[in-house]
Amino acid sequence: MKSPFSPFSIQLQGVTKSFPLQTSGWLSRLRPDRFTALANITLSVRHGESVAILGRNGAGKSTLLNLISGVAPPTTGTVRIEGHLTALLELGTGFHPDLTGRENVFLNASLNGLSRIETTRRFGSIVAFSELEEFINAPLRTYSSGMWLRLAFGIAVHADPEIVLIDEILAVGDDRFQQKCFDRMKEYRSQGKTILCASHVHSIVASLCDRAI
Repeated sequence: MKSPFSPFSIQLQGVTKSFPLQTSGWLSRLRPDRFTALANITLSVRHGESVAILGRNGAGKSTLLNLISGVAPPTTGTVRIEGHLTALLELGTGFHPDLTGRENVFLNASLNGLSRIETTRRFGSIVAFSELEEFINAPLRTYSSGMWLRLAFGIAVHADPEIVLIDEILAVGDDRFQQKCFDRMKEYRSQGKTILCASHVHSIVASLCDRAI
């Protein structure tokens, strides 16, 4: 829930994230024992802002989004989030291949913070958005990778988020479905939701975001 006193949806203060390096033999004497992916990051994103994260491969964009989403904790520093957050990062995380599409909708929606009653109410819209009506009662292991991603995206965008994190995932399905996903992001922006987007596609960044980091 957003605080009435804070203008920010996302605040990072002095955030560093490092990972242990597994080395042995002579390499262990040449390399440090930890790799620092992010060092002393401080940033704030206001409620309703759409912000792009730019950088070359390996710059730490995905690591930053993982810290903000709560997938991983920072090594040092603080991350503060105000509002219900949906992370469109690794779509399909939490799916079970032996369950049907229908069963996975309820499973994954619960991971996105929806109650069973809320999921039941939105189920038809989720399936229609994903365009999987004919296959929703089939086991997920029979789905193509594109069908898997469309179902995951359909669930995520129906979780009624106040904050949306996007990491290079708008290339879901064919061109027509990609446009539908992008239109949903633009709709979020018009509704005043906070969007943080990491993408190499400059047209997406330019048309979706107010500023870039």
